Amino acid sequence: MIPLSFAQRRLWFLHRLEGPSATYNMPWALRLRGRLDVEALRAALADVIERHESLRTVFPETDGEPYQHILEPDEARPELPVVPVTEPELRPALDAAARHGFDLSTEVPVRAGLFRLADDEHVLLLLIHHIASDGWSFAPLSRDLMTSYAARCEGRAAELPELPVQYADYTLWQQDLLGDEDDPNSLLSRQVTYWKEQLAGIPEQTALPTDRPRPATASYRGDVVTFEWDAELHRKLSELARAEGASLFMVLQAGLAVLLSRLGAGDDIPIGTPVAGRTDRALDDLVGFFVNTLVMRTDTSGNPSFRELLGRVRETALAAYENQDVPFDHLVEVLNPDRSPNHHPLFQVLLALQNFAAQESGQPGLDITPEHAPTGTARFDLYFDITERVEAAGGPGGLAGFVEFSTDVFDRVSVERLVGRFERVLWGVVGDVGGLLSGVGVLGGVERGELLGLGRGGEVSGAVSGGDLVELFEARVVDCPGGLAVVGEGFEVSYGRLNVWANVVARRLVGLGVGPEVAVGVRLGRGVEFVVAVLAVLKAGGVYVPLDERWPEARVASVLAETGVGVVVGDGAGDFVVGPEPVAGPVVVSGAGSDVDSAGGVVDGVVGGGNLGVVVGGEGLAYVMFTSGSSGVPKGVGVTRGDVVGLALDSGWVGGVVERVLLHSPFAFDASTFELWGP
Repeated sequence: MIPLSFAQRRLWFLHRLEGPSATYNMPWALRLRGRLDVEALRAALADVIERHESLRTVFPETDGEPYQHILEPDEARPELPVVPVTEPELRPALDAAARHGFDLSTEVPVRAGLFRLADDEHVLLLLIHHIASDGWSFAPLSRDLMTSYAARCEGRAAELPELPVQYADYTLWQQDLLGDEDDPNSLLSRQVTYWKEQLAGIPEQTALPTDRPRPATASYRGDVVTFEWDAELHRKLSELARAEGASLFMVLQAGLAVLLSRLGAGDDIPIGTPVAGRTDRALDDLVGFFVNTLVMRTDTSGNPSFRELLGRVRETALAAYENQDVPFDHLVEVLNPDRSPNHHPLFQVLLALQNFAAQESGQPGLDITPEHAPTGTARFDLYFDITERVEAAGGPGGLAGFVEFSTDVFDRVSVERLVGRFERVLWGVVGDVGGLLSGVGVLGGVERGELLGLGRGGEVSGAVSGGDLVELFEARVVDCPGGLAVVGEGFEVSYGRLNVWANVVARRLVGLGVGPEVAVGVRLGRGVEFVVAVLAVLKAGGVYVPLDERWPEARVASVLAETGVGVVVGDGAGDFVVGPEPVAGPVVVSGAGSDVDSAGGVVDGVVGGGNLGVVVGGEGLAYVMFTSGSSGVPKGVGVTRGDVVGLALDSGWVGGVVERVLLHSPFAFDASTFELWGP
């Protein structure tokens, strides 16, 4: 009797435990436009099933022990029923067919159906149980099917090269390769030792932002959200990977870990990932269940930069690949974590990057395109499946993917938002790989506006608890980095450029001791420099104090003394003196001695254009202004950050559209932060 592979044993056990279900079904649907020879297609399917023994294997048992029983080709010859449907009927018909429950002990693990929409339009559904195939198998499967179909259309059998091995050979080879775990020198023993150390103390569950508590027992019901990310993001992610000596998958994994960590999952983020498991070239053209699952444990602690986190991910991933032969299910048995029927052991989020070469699917007289056929199930809380596209010239053509999610704990709208946040994180890290994780934006401007408005009813007044106007601005930068932020006579500055410029100045301020509740004087005329200065102070966590250039020096000195200003942002025209002590600076925003040119571009190799990640609550001061003093001594008035957010919300500027906001009143005597909000 031929034993099951390690991977097959788990699926067989789940089948015995739960009975036939669609949880591990793998649907493959193709829309066929043009003249279709149904009999040639039926013969080609039979050829493929004859060629790959895994597709005609059943799994009976003797004395409770399962084994592989390979049927003769005639016993496994597939049916190909032709079902007439209309376009509205197609989706329900595909969904129902994809949910078929295989009886693995008696039924071959593959079914086929042909849905006829018209004489020249059909949809082929090939449904395979995971015990007989994996994602990588679809490449040789589609190649063999198309080759056989072309030959059968000509009335002959395809002349395919003989396969060097079959899946049963692999099963026996795998057991011989791994050896006995009781032998300390065996491959299995050595790799198990690595994983015991690597996964020691791993969290039982990842704290995901679910919509509701888990049920006592998982139903495995699920849904799918699809998405597409453009070629520009794909290109930037690939360039980042090359620059850091990492793979695109490592960048995506690090980005996903950042997202989950920022959403409350903690700093120990286990993410599962499949590996092909085809460690010998003889297996490349074979259909079968070779894939293994690795646990990538990501440490986001210490608020590292994304570059540092990517280094951690790279180190962990390379070590995992060196120890990839231990079957995941055997690892679970060895580690014996606390088991619960309501969540997957060791990880609940899986990430896969599909980067195998696309197969030519064209046939003479046929246009062939993929068709989506979900099973309505989910094996994990979240399963991110991302595929690389290649443009005609061979460069990055974008990323297409889907998220399969458990409807036990997630609503569709929440997963759609999660996908949007993942994309926002990736745009953020490619723009500032050296920035700290705390500065990576997660929420968009509209989301922030919604959150800040919760519980406020129809009226906005007073301080907004927890309002963070810097994060609102930075979210706007993510939403429209190329949009115009400040326009003046002879200059136009985009949100992205404005943000970098302000971050550079903010880091200079931090270096001079500016932080939360530290007052900073701003003495500048109207223009982009003033906007940069205000943003820089707020990003550093400080409180800005506008200083009108027309004030006499005595009044300037009085205001500086009363507010405790120790740093002034200006144009470099001169220093200020408070009593006997000169203030630090002035910090120059532009011109000679500045870190940036007048267009906001970083010069002289200066780095630090990424967000600082300093968060000050809504009760923290944003700025202090002084009355005119016409009725006596000028009096300082403190305005909180929450007040500014409240004003923006009340005016409809957060998440809304404002074409222009004019810098008009004297900066030292009105709500001078208006200019920060327009998109």
